[in-house]
Amino acid sequence: MSEPRPAMIGFKAVNKSYGPLAALIDINEAVARGEVVVVCGPSGSGKSTLIRTANRLEEIQSGSITFDGQDVHAPMSSAQLNRLRSRIGFVFQSFNLFPHLSALENVMLSPVKVNGTPRAEAREKALALLDRVGLSARRDAFPGQLSGGQQQRVAIARALAMEPPAMLFDEPTSALDPEMVAEVLSVMRALARDGMTMMCVTHEMGFARDVADRVWFMDAGRIVETAPPEDFFGRARHPRAQRFLSELRGR
Repeated sequence: MSEPRPAMIGFKAVNKSYGPLAALIDINEAVARGEVVVVCGPSGSGKSTLIRTANRLEEIQSGSITFDGQDVHAPMSSAQLNRLRSRIGFVFQSFNLFPHLSALENVMLSPVKVNGTPRAEAREKALALLDRVGLSARRDAFPGQLSGGQQQRVAIARALAMEPPAMLFDEPTSALDPEMVAEVLSVMRALARDGMTMMCVTHEMGFARDVADRVWFMDAGRIVETAPPEDFFGRARHPRAQRFLSELRGR
């Protein structure tokens, strides 16, 4: 029997509210090193809030979250928080590229500014990353000259430029036209094959079925079911998960 993998991201008794609205309720889960976890559930169930607490884009009211052994929500300076976030790759729904910088410059920026990497070295690494996401030919294009799928692939390359031990994806394909979804998912599948620790909020159930090690299903701020994809899609136990899957199949 194989040894359990150590946790890369851990949630312990995590609660978060927006005023009277409970967004996360008693979250106790962990993402193991090298594991791909897909977080799914109905709109408003707390998925994006959960993933945004993992790199402190959202504060929590109680509990603890650890990343590679570090307490994410411990008191720290803005410099310490920036260092922590530089180790957690985060890909947003809306790309968040700098419009006045080329694809290459977007990918180079953080290594140069945050890590002090020499520009020549950062450029070489950025070119390799753009090649990895299939965009070396568009390295001099500005975000406004790229399709949504291309912009999201640049955003993934930008996150990878900091050599993070884990990647978080917050609905990375939901702003894309259907034909652009496949090119982004292809890059994410390649990352998973390479052993990247990944936590993905997504509605792409085909991706979850093919790539995830585990699926976390959320409803009303709670993780109500966790299972390997073959169990989740084949024999979900929680009634809300069963209804969610039934509605998906009925589309």
